[in-house]
Amino acid sequence: MIIGFIVVTMVSLIFLGIGRSSLKSEKAVGFFTFVNPPVVKDIEKYNREVAYLWYGAAILFELLGIPFLFAEQNSPWFIVTIFAVMIITISMIVRYLKIEAKYRGVAP
Repeated sequence: MIIGFIVVTMVSLIFLGIGRSSLKSEKAVGFFTFVNPPVVKDIEKYNREVAYLWYGAAILFELLGIPFLFAEQNSPWFIVTIFAVMIITISMIVRYLKIEAKYRGVAP
């Protein structure tokens, strides 16, 4: 099951990379694929909150990967992990929509 943990770790590292690039970006970053980023009032604060969203998701995903190190093949505990991933993903979307609503506006 070490392969499962490695896959989860790779996803977490990708999320960390997205968060880092969001934090360093001078333009407003987008969240959804193939959607232009919104026009925001404060680009720096908006990008920081989006970066922290990605960092938080990376940490949660990595924590969800820990059971892969100790569980047996085809363990029923993986169903809990699958549901947790769905909840985290939906929570990320909801949180991003709140961030976007908070900062949406005409750029100065």
